[in-house]
Amino acid sequence: MNHFDTDEKELLDSFERNEWHSVKDLKQRKLELEDAARATIRKDKRVNIRISERDLKELQKIALREGLPYQTLISSILHKFVNKA
Repeated sequence: MNHFDTDEKELLDSFERNEWHSVKDLKQRKLELEDAARATIRKDKRVNIRISERDLKELQKIALREGLPYQTLISSILHKFVNKA
């Protein structure tokens, strides 16, 4: 009997539906992803914002659960928002 969690089950189902495809030029794709990762990680601008104390406390709680600094979490949220599909 398999004991998959929800994410594992979704991945397995996706694989079994043949939704996964090989990358044609893996070496080139790796380079593209490395460049994107470097651009994402680079923090070259500083921003000061005002947010409610309640929101900041909630962000700090989430960051603590995720095991990362709250400023990194905020940066990640903003990055995801501006790059959503």
